[in-house]
Amino acid sequence: MSKQNPKSKSRKEPAKIAEATSAVPAAKIETPEKKTFIKERTPEEKQKEHRDGVVKTVVAALLGTIAGILCFHLYGAGEDRIWYAVLTIVIGLTYYIQKFLYPQIKINTKEFKFKDWFYVEFIVVDFFLIVWTLLLN
Repeated sequence: MSKQNPKSKSRKEPAKIAEATSAVPAAKIETPEKKTFIKERTPEEKQKEHRDGVVKTVVAALLGTIAGILCFHLYGAGEDRIWYAVLTIVIGLTYYIQKFLYPQIKINTKEFKFKDWFYVEFIVVDFFLIVWTLLLN
């Protein structure tokens, strides 16, 4: 007898399983149902989420604009500063400002995930760099 290779063995195993299950009537086989936990949102919830998204974007844009103007007035062209240190300071300060500002305007920060914080900080950094660059020209 020849030795079976792994490919032929795996091909024969499903056949054995199929034979074993064919002896059991289809009514007695339990198939696990996939349960979906997608919550249907009401129109009011959709409006609130949309409004909160707009508010988050506007607040982040304003913070980035203010940071760009402040950096221009404090550092000018920033030639004597380390650029990534300035950027890190802006990210850190605006993060904590937003963390304390959003609850004041009734946006629940406990529901924020990494994606949400990354989004608002990206908007801040984007506006910061654009405003500072425009003021330098």
